[in-house]
Amino acid sequence: MKRLIFAILGLTIGMSSAWADGLSDVKSRGVLICGVLGDLVPLGYEDPKTRSLVGLDVDICGAIAQDLGVKLELKAVSVDARIPSLVTGHVDVMTASLAYTVPRAKQIDFSSAYMSVPVSVLVKKDSGIKSFADLAGKKVSANRGSTSEVFARQKLKSTEVIALDNGPASYLALMQDKVQGMSMVKSAGIGFHNRSNGQTEFLDEALFWEYDCIGVRKGEPALLSAVNVALDKLESSGRLQTIWDRWYGPTTEYKLTRDKKVTAVTEFQQ
Repeated sequence: MKRLIFAILGLTIGMSSAWADGLSDVKSRGVLICGVLGDLVPLGYEDPKTRSLVGLDVDICGAIAQDLGVKLELKAVSVDARIPSLVTGHVDVMTASLAYTVPRAKQIDFSSAYMSVPVSVLVKKDSGIKSFADLAGKKVSANRGSTSEVFARQKLKSTEVIALDNGPASYLALMQDKVQGMSMVKSAGIGFHNRSNGQTEFLDEALFWEYDCIGVRKGEPALLSAVNVALDKLESSGRLQTIWDRWYGPTTEYKLTRDKKVTAVTEFQQ
């Protein structure tokens, strides 16, 4: 019996060690499996012409894979499946508009932030809503499991937050007057704003400043370090700015300025 117990313990330790060597697994496999959203323009979505996944987060994944010297495999995930998909090993790393939060940091590790944007509230122009105070007693939609939902609930105490499956559903609820506001990170929400043909506007106040990072399973220091090194290279080479400009720059419908560079997690973790 003792031999059996020691054998099981040895197998468990061996499995734990192998699980923790994610970087070696990626390099021996020759493929980095990266999780991205599949329905959020322009971060991660399906190109209607090619049927392939494209977007800023997709380009970030590709650049990380290139730096590691491996091929890229993308897996589309829903917002609420991001952490489970990473923890259970379905993906090696997770982008997918994954912002740092304290509860998430207890489940996974975060790289440096490659994008910093405000979580904003979009309303109809003719609604008379000009501030968070005006949302008291009203409803606001948000993507289920997102930081937009978390911070809407934290900051809009007198507002009912309606969690929906994805961005299009949250936006449709606003346009159909089922809710009076939509909470979303501005880099994604501006696309819905533009589609409204002048019917919507953002409130001046921000619910929170979101730091989007690359998620890595806990106990993977080598892989986390490699991701951070790759992000630093992308910043110093100017490639990260090029990726930003492709999806958010002056020639796009968004015309967003990239205000912050790559930021170490120690700068914003709590």
